[in-house]
Order: sequence, then C-alpha cells, then structure tokens
Amino acid sequence: MTKIVFKELTSNQNVLFPVSLSEKIAPNHPVRVVNSVVDALDISCLLWSYKGGGTSSYHPRMMLKVLFYAYLNNIYSCRKIEKALQENIHFMWLSGNSTPDFRTINDFRGKRLKEHIKSLFSAIVLLLQESGYVSLDVQYIDGTKVESASNRYTFVWRGSVEKNKTKLESKIQAILSEVDKHIEQDKQERTPDTLPDMDSCGLREKVSALNKRLCGMNKAEQKQVKKLQEEYLPSLAKYESQLEKLGDRNSFSKTDEDATFMRMKEDHMKNGQLKPAYNIQIATENQFITNLAIYRRAGDTGTLIPFLKDFRETYHRQSSIVVADAGYGSEQNYEFVENAGIEAFVKYNYFHKEQKRSWKKDAFAIQNLYYNRERDYYVCPMGQHMEYKGQRKSKSDLGYVSVLKRYQAQNCEGCPLKSQCHKSKTNRIIEVNYNLNRYKQKTREKLMSEEGIYHRGRRCIEPEAVFAQIKHNSTWNRFRLRGLEKVKTEFTLVAIAHNIRKLAKKVSSLLFFTYFCRMASRKEIIEKTKDGLKIKMDNERAA
Repeated sequence: MTKIVFKELTSNQNVLFPVSLSEKIAPNHPVRVVNSVVDALDISCLLWSYKGGGTSSYHPRMMLKVLFYAYLNNIYSCRKIEKALQENIHFMWLSGNSTPDFRTINDFRGKRLKEHIKSLFSAIVLLLQESGYVSLDVQYIDGTKVESASNRYTFVWRGSVEKNKTKLESKIQAILSEVDKHIEQDKQERTPDTLPDMDSCGLREKVSALNKRLCGMNKAEQKQVKKLQEEYLPSLAKYESQLEKLGDRNSFSKTDEDATFMRMKEDHMKNGQLKPAYNIQIATENQFITNLAIYRRAGDTGTLIPFLKDFRETYHRQSSIVVADAGYGSEQNYEFVENAGIEAFVKYNYFHKEQKRSWKKDAFAIQNLYYNRERDYYVCPMGQHMEYKGQRKSKSDLGYVSVLKRYQAQNCEGCPLKSQCHKSKTNRIIEVNYNLNRYKQKTREKLMSEEGIYHRGRRCIEPEAVFAQIKHNSTWNRFRLRGLEKVKTEFTLVAIAHNIRKLAKKVSSLLFFTYFCRMASRKEIIEKTKDGLKIKMDNERAA
C-alpha cells in the first residue's frame, strides 16, 4: 500500500524572521488602492483639529484607511471594525497592527470627520479627474430615499401639533377669562382677541403675575392657576418647540428630529406606510459619484438648484451638461439652468406620454387646441372662441411665482361634446403658463436630438446603477447614525468606498491588461524566434 503523505503542520512553531504582512497581500488587492489613495490626500485640515498635549492619538491617516476599507467591505459597525483590526491581515497591514477600540473609531467617525469628510470626498474626486476617470463636465443626477435609524412609529405631524396647540390656547383663554372676572386690572390689560398670539414666554409672565395675587383668589381659581403653570404652560412650550423643529416640513421623528416621514419604494406591506427617511441626491460620471447632498424634503424638484450650487462651491466650477429625470423638471429649475448657461437635459412631466399617439390625437387637451397668437384666443373642438380673461399668479411651496393666463369659453350649455371636454358646471376655463411652455419646447428639442437620446440612455446606467450597487451589492439600505450631520458623514463614507471600489476594479483590470499585453508580446517574440530558427535550419539543410 502506498504511504499517505501530509504536509507538515507548523502552527506552534516559532519563526526566526517573521513574515511581513505585505507579502501576504496580492499586488492588485483593493486594500493597496485604499492605502495609495489615502496617502495621496492632503489631510492638514484634519490634523489641525487635534489639540496638543496629553496622551498620543491614533494617526488620522491610519483611521481614514481603516474606515474607508471597512466601508468598502460592507463593514459599517464600529465593533465589527474593531474585530477586523484584530483578525484580518488587510486591516492589520493598513493600521500597522494598531488596535483602536470601537469607541475611538466611533468618535473619529462621528466627531472628527463631520467637518472634513466632504473636502476629503472632493479631493478623491479630483484625484479621479487627474487620472482621467472623470471630467466633471457632465452630471447625471438622481435621488433616492433612505430610511433613517429611528423607529417608524415616532412621528410628529404638523397638522396634529397645530390642532392641539389651538385647542390648548382655547383652554388657556377660558381659564384666564374666568380668573380675570375677579381681577379688574387684568381685564384692562388683556382682551380675548390678543390671547391666541401669546407664546409660552408671555403665558409664563402672566402666570407669574397671577401667582402674586393668589391671596385674593378662592380655591377654585388657585387650582386653575396651578393647572396653567404645571400642565398647560409645559404643553404650550412643547408645541412651540415642535413647530420650530418642523420648520417648513410636515413631519419629523421624535428619535431623529432631522428625519422626515416619506413614502418609500420599498413597501413590503403594500399599505403605503410612511417612514422616517432622508432624500439622498448624487451626481455621477462613468458611475463614479462626483457630488452628493442630503435633504429633508421628500420631493426632488426643490433639490436641483441647491445641489448645483453645492457643486460649484465644492469644485469652483460648474458642469457644462446636466442630465436628470422628470422629477426635476420645473419652471424654476429651467430658469436657473438657462441663466447659469448650463446645457440641461432635464425631462418634464408627461414627456414620454406626449410621444404616444393617443396624446397627440386628444382634441380636448390644451396643447392640441388651436391658438390665435395675433388676437390671443383659443378655439375649442366645437369651434367656439375661448377669450382671454386675465391672469393669476401661482406661488409654489418653494416661493417661486408663476404667471398663468386664463381663457374661458363663451357658452358651453347644450354642447354635445361637453361631457368629453370638461366636468365643470360653468363654461370651460383653461390656464396656460407660456413661460413654462417655452422651456418645455426648448427641452423637448434637446431631448429628441441625437445628443439628448444618448444622455437619456446614459442616465439609466449612471446614478440608478450606482444606487443599485450601494443598496444591493453593498447591503446598505438604511442609516446607522442619527442626526443630519452624522447622516451626511455616513453616506459620504459610503460614496468614498464606492468610488475606491470602482477605482480598484479599473486598476486591477489595467494591471491584468498590462500583464496580458506583456505576455502576448513575449509570446509573439517566442513565436518569431521559433520561426526564425526554423527558417535558418531549413536553409542549412537545403545547403
């Protein structure tokens, strides 16, 4: 029988010359890309945030390498990062065998980085630009909603707060009116009409004044004043605080006050449940994230202008081309990009619907009605003139004012097409925004051009693919931190990890391509050498 031979097991044997960790790591491994990228960054602004004296701190460059590589490997927990530093040779090599605990990592991520993370992100993007991976000449913009770390049942609604505050003010007014019947001086100082404007500070002063007169009140009145002070005053202050936190929003979460309740695409219960979330906006080029921002508004329309301004502030330049979907198409946004000199390929609502034959054949649609430009009137399908009746101004929730012209038919009574034309009991009225129509016509021509078709097709594989990679491949579909500043830091780390991952793949492919070319050229030399030797031998034989 053949002897069975095993390789020697030397796990307990000491090594005279310890093996370097670098020798265990492949030349094209992503950890080397992380190391090279962070070494190329200027982190002087981060170094200045440290105070002198005391015990020594872990170097921020090492901490950045560890965080970037952890997020690149879908490790988002500080405790898991701490564990990886003790067990994973890639983390050991990056950290130089340093082992910061999870508290140190969490403090660095949540406190040190929040003021400098955006500048680090932009510095990496500029490195990509220098390497030729991005040009910053085009932005493919899109947004997605990501659920916050707070509980979904911790909502505070503006309507509920305002309703309860109004009820409370009525109760306060009733008590003060009852007390004032016995205090002639207070009757002259206050009228019921001015009471609802009283805030918690005014009520506190009022209660303080009433407490000084408690001696002249009966027990029932003293009880009412005590109720004002101990129950109603704290409730009024709470409602005022909630309204201040709401700002221009309609909701917020009690455990993450910066999160707004939004309708998510991931609706597993199919009941349209709202969840506390943030609206993430990104711009991509060649599937690299070139800019990012986080907003507390659910809609994308109001985010385009501040997003483009943020891009200019970050890179001190503006892209010549901007591509976005119909969620960003509005009169205000079209006006901004036109004034900024940006070539915008931004769809508007019903752009795709306009291409359908049924839309073009709809004789009752406003855009298909005949318009006499000289005399300024429309003609309905029955041939009746719809005369100009004035104009009105419409103000959006962002404060932008649009001008709409109104046209009305003369007489719709007895018209056989009325049921198909409109449902109003009066004569049909249409409103036309000529400025918006001008922008739509200009945008339509751009989108239908050869360049527009290219960018429309490209947009589908740019930001949407990036969101898919982040949410599905990186298993990052919910924030772990709370608060707007920490949330910005968290997603910026995710974006940096995504860019480095893409860069590592391209570098790895480039190394393979270089190796392949070298091998191919070497093989060609060998083949030529073989052919030369063969020809030489044949000639010698012939001689």
